[in-house]
Amino acid sequence: MKLKYLLLLSIICNCLASCISSPKIDKPDVYTDTLTYQFKAVNAKADDCAGKPDSTCTYVKFKYPAFDNQPLLNDTVVTGLAMLMDRQKGIAGLQRLTWQFLQDYKDFRKQNPTSPMHFELDCKVNIIRQDSSLVTMEYNGYQFTGGAHGGTVIRYLNWDVKGKKKILMSDIFTPGYEAELTKTAEKIFRKQENLTPGKSLKDDYFFKDGKFSLNQNFLITPIGIKFLYNQYEIKPYAAGQTSLEVPYSKIKTLLQPRTVVARYL
Repeated sequence: MKLKYLLLLSIICNCLASCISSPKIDKPDVYTDTLTYQFKAVNAKADDCAGKPDSTCTYVKFKYPAFDNQPLLNDTVVTGLAMLMDRQKGIAGLQRLTWQFLQDYKDFRKQNPTSPMHFELDCKVNIIRQDSSLVTMEYNGYQFTGGAHGGTVIRYLNWDVKGKKKILMSDIFTPGYEAELTKTAEKIFRKQENLTPGKSLKDDYFFKDGKFSLNQNFLITPIGIKFLYNQYEIKPYAAGQTSLEVPYSKIKTLLQPRTVVARYL
């Protein structure tokens, strides 16, 4: 008899617990991959390659993701890739740029028939993060057309999946953010470069008028906003690229609510 009452009491307690538990709140599934894609490539070699390996041959390579049912995103990706190494010639598109690059090599060979030099153009787009809210990509390009060395360029693309548009800094920061963001970033930059607060930037950096500034080459990450300066942008070639990451914790008051970065705060 006691066992019967104990079982009944247990059932009642469980029912009461389920009734007073916190209601379930449905959250948007922002971490699920929703865009499908496949990589496409454009490859070409100079006429005089004759089976030579790429290491001794003039070649052009492009590799990029093509997303299903995303014409605006695909157009943005291809346009950005074409303009990665040459902002003017790239306007014509990948095929035209490929033809022009190989034609430039032909012209070089006519003027330098005995030169062993070959040209290289190798550009690709890597997907860094992809979910139902945000797609971030890295353009990575290398070009060699003679001289002491080639050049590498990295640029970022942040894409608003629902808004179907490229994300600008003004889309995530509050109006008038520039001065405070620059001030915060400069503190991080100086610490990173082992510079005292009053140390001049004129001698060792290429900032205009020796004044620190941020560029528009940024990447949205789960930790903060990452900026990247390419070769020759703020330092000599030998210094390579310089990245600068500004944590959300230091710029929280500058960020707009309900944007693609809100989930990281």
